[in-house]
Amino acid sequence: MAEEDTRFSSLLTSLLSIENDERTAAEEAYNNLATEVKVTLLLRALQNGQVSEDGSLMAAVLLRRVFSSDFQNFFPKLTPEQQAELKQQILLLLQKDVSPNLRRKICEVVAEVTRNFIDDDGNNQWPETLQLLFQCANTPNAILQESALRIFASVPGIFGNQQNHYLQVIKEMLMKYLDPSSTPEVRFQAVRAVIAFILLNDKEVEIQKALSDLLPQIIMITADSIKAEEDQTLIKLLIDMSENVPKFLRPQLEAIFEMCINVFKSEDVEDSWRHLALEVMVSLSENASAMVRKKAEKYIAALVPLVLKMMTELEDDEEWSVSDEIEDDDTGENNVIAESALDRLACGLGGKAILPHIVSNIPTMLNNPDWRYRHAALMAISAAGEGCHKQMEAMLDSVTEGTLKYLADPHPRVRYAACNAIGQMATDFAPVFEKKFHAHVIPGLLSLLDDHANPRVQAHAGAALVNFSEDCPKTILTRYLDGIMSKLEAILTTKFNELVEKGTKLVLEQVVTTIASVADTTEKDFVVYYDRLMPCLKYLIANANTDDLKMLRGKTIECVSLIGLAVGAEKFMSDASEIMDMLLKTHTEGNLPDDDPQTTYLISAWARICKILGKQFEQYLPLVMGPVMKTAAMKPEVAVLDNDEIQDVEADPDWQFVNLSDQQNFGIRTAGLEDKAAACEMLVCYARELKEGFANYAEEVVRLMVPMFKFYFHDGVRRAAAESLPYLLTCAKIKGQQYLENMWAYICPELLKAIDTEPESEVIAELLQSLAKCIETLGANCLSQEAMDEVLKIINRFMNEHFEKADKRAQARNEEDYDEAVEEQLAEEDETDVYLLSRIADIIHSLFSTQKTLFLPYFEQVAPHFIKLLDPSRPSWADRQWGLCIFDDLIEFCGPSCAQYQSCFLPLMIQYCKDKQPEVRQAAMYGCGILAQHGGEQFAQTCSMVMPILVEAIMASDAREPENMTVTENAISAVAKIMKYNNSAITNGDEIINIWFQSLPVTEDDEEAPHIYGYLCDLIQSNHPIILGSDNSNLPRIVALIGDAFYHSVIQIITPTNDNIDNMRSDYVQRNNDVAGRMLNIVKQIQSNSEIFNACISLINEQQKSALEEAMKSFANITVA
Repeated sequence: MAEEDTRFSSLLTSLLSIENDERTAAEEAYNNLATEVKVTLLLRALQNGQVSEDGSLMAAVLLRRVFSSDFQNFFPKLTPEQQAELKQQILLLLQKDVSPNLRRKICEVVAEVTRNFIDDDGNNQWPETLQLLFQCANTPNAILQESALRIFASVPGIFGNQQNHYLQVIKEMLMKYLDPSSTPEVRFQAVRAVIAFILLNDKEVEIQKALSDLLPQIIMITADSIKAEEDQTLIKLLIDMSENVPKFLRPQLEAIFEMCINVFKSEDVEDSWRHLALEVMVSLSENASAMVRKKAEKYIAALVPLVLKMMTELEDDEEWSVSDEIEDDDTGENNVIAESALDRLACGLGGKAILPHIVSNIPTMLNNPDWRYRHAALMAISAAGEGCHKQMEAMLDSVTEGTLKYLADPHPRVRYAACNAIGQMATDFAPVFEKKFHAHVIPGLLSLLDDHANPRVQAHAGAALVNFSEDCPKTILTRYLDGIMSKLEAILTTKFNELVEKGTKLVLEQVVTTIASVADTTEKDFVVYYDRLMPCLKYLIANANTDDLKMLRGKTIECVSLIGLAVGAEKFMSDASEIMDMLLKTHTEGNLPDDDPQTTYLISAWARICKILGKQFEQYLPLVMGPVMKTAAMKPEVAVLDNDEIQDVEADPDWQFVNLSDQQNFGIRTAGLEDKAAACEMLVCYARELKEGFANYAEEVVRLMVPMFKFYFHDGVRRAAAESLPYLLTCAKIKGQQYLENMWAYICPELLKAIDTEPESEVIAELLQSLAKCIETLGANCLSQEAMDEVLKIINRFMNEHFEKADKRAQARNEEDYDEAVEEQLAEEDETDVYLLSRIADIIHSLFSTQKTLFLPYFEQVAPHFIKLLDPSRPSWADRQWGLCIFDDLIEFCGPSCAQYQSCFLPLMIQYCKDKQPEVRQAAMYGCGILAQHGGEQFAQTCSMVMPILVEAIMASDAREPENMTVTENAISAVAKIMKYNNSAITNGDEIINIWFQSLPVTEDDEEAPHIYGYLCDLIQSNHPIILGSDNSNLPRIVALIGDAFYHSVIQIITPTNDNIDNMRSDYVQRNNDVAGRMLNIVKQIQSNSEIFNACISLINEQQKSALEEAMKSFANITVA
């Protein structure tokens, strides 16, 4: 045995060798050992005093790894005697007199084994460890106390399901350890243990209350550790508490802020400690914002100027402004950390709490002769916009005016910061910013595009112009188009020459992106620049082949495809084939690695070209599908690493890590994830655009997409997977009913399971919408009884959660920290819940629209939820709105059978026609209209009763105000439907028709317009005297109304080539086209009498006349076809 131990000791030494060959051979020898042998040898190495310190440390690390990865495989195979012996040997390690470092490693071994002995029901099957904790509490041996606390901190769930039983004992034990009479190291470890236990029980309010009187000692000991500036563990744990149990810290909040702000403001303290102190305060502000606003206001007032001061701590690098390679900001730099902190403080605490402190400091900073202060002030404006949106918008004029001046600052980094602020405001305050300040912003940015001496500034001006043009209304940007493009074309030429001569590319990359953005916004107006730009751009794609030009090439590919989308197929077609060939060549010959920057640009460009070419793109599918499918199927590299292992890769920007336990970390290599998401989105695009042309790929894509529901590394991948399904089912229809049913049989159970398990609300909404669209695509009987039961369970669960969340928000309004900013946060949460509610309504709509009355027995199971939504006492008006929408669908698709629910919805529907919220009134009035259309004669008296309310809405003095427009137009439609379908109880029909006729035109609601104008055609064609007027005097008005309907596109000639036809329901297209044809035939009938027609035309405006002429042409073309 001694010889074996000696050989193993030598092996441990070799594992630590700096010689690769020796270490590799040792690793192979070690890995070839059986697990049981490893455990035996490692234990003996730790017990053997002859092994070196480094060897013992390595043995402890390896033993913990074995217990972490293989314990459940080898331990059950041991005999009971061997198991008992192993446990005893492990605990005996704690009795050894070893170095502090080795003792820490041994504690980690004991903790790992303990963790393995706690089963899923919370039973600790190694009670000796609990006895150890209690024994250590009663021993004067500080080393054993420290060891016990280390184990408790590593396994805070050590008490398992007996935790509540032992709670008082645990508290007393921890209080003893925290007492000043204990050694400093014991007190330090006691704080670790308390915090670990509290974090484990982050949802257990009673446990937190029981331990709350330990908090003063925790903060005091943490403060001592900060003063010592040796071990950052406790302040990092304080950050963990700030994130996970901030309200537990409430009694000591002021003490925490006092402690942290003193550390942060002291420039004698090492920066890493200052950063951590700042993180504590910022994290509390994010996670307990109301508490901080209420109890720490004076500290926030002191903190903001200190953060602004730290933002000035950056070096004056003379090479900065002329650098052609931009490296990402070092996230450890003081100015970067401070800027991020200001952004987070603003988002966390809100503009009311933060903006006054920023505003009071910025003027002085902007006037400081030191450029760093001016730079920091402008970067602060950038950082504050998102969180201080509401308050900053009120002073946007003065902020913008002040910022624009610094586009001409003598220092390039200040000019850069001014560009940054303008670009950020263009995003944060769009489109108000663009509409108000275009006359100053665009010339200002164009002037900086001439800053050739400072390429970094020049490029950033181009980037700010991208931000501005992205959200700028087309009508505004086109005014400046010639000026913008003459500047960009000149720079493109200059920088292209510089690329050839000097190899510099920074500004060229940016100007290509800026051109793409301008084209994207100005669309067809960009066509005049096409012929001048395309040759140069194609040349770049063809010749920018070296590794250092990959990003330039990718951005040029993006630019070309966006220009093509902007100018349209007719112009782009002559270059489409050549460009596609170049792009395909890139992928087939380039053998691009997973993280090649060109990949995303290529895949996105193919999708845009697919939109441009339509069915003509099908010829390229065999060539593009391989690369797109490969990218979409990419599996990221993942790893589970120990704390020791993670140190080598933690700083790698391509990896992200999540802490799993005291010793383990889960890592994922993020390179390629965005490409994967983009590829999934492109597959959605192909299926949507090409339909049956994509049918041959539908099954392969479905089998790729459905498993993506579990791809939790990227929300965008799961969203794209959900969005793709209804389009893929549409593609598959051409393959026959059996093929379609088989595909749905594969999709349906996985989709329902994904809805049930998805953690993110945005993805849940996409999944719910996908289910609704799939049902609409497939029609009646697509759900088996099992699937229908599951859908009803989903509806029940979501509705119960909806009401529970509303109750929690009501409770939050009664909490002590409730304030205006909390209300804003609650309103955002309500908005998210309402969005999910709207998706549930989509599912109900799809089931009613496909199954009609056959769905009623199932609806009965969930109806109580929707009846509850209609309750006038509900806190959110959106509940009333969506409750009405559900019953609107019931009426529309079940007709007279809706009567069984009339006592639930009818009185409230009539009542809500006068609700103070326009959205509720609109849903109620729409319901009245479809009740008349579909409910039958049994509702004739109801129609008569509601008519005065509808007429009152139509005639209201504010009926045409923007917020009331859809309400009014739905009231007009409801009147038309009552008069057309259910007028038997109406006694004053002519009077109502006159009021109704005078209320026209309708200009916004294209869903209701066909009903309204269809009824108008009925009345005209029946020669109704009120409509025609005496001696046909109303004909000019009739022609004007028809012209107006076409001008506002509420009635249009819809042809299969219309870009938006895919988003329209077939019944709507049919109804719209029927009414459009009837209206234009009426015009043609009037036209047959040229004298009358000319008189009519002379009385309508140019817009109406032009729209009428265009509609007549389109109608003639359809008729000929």
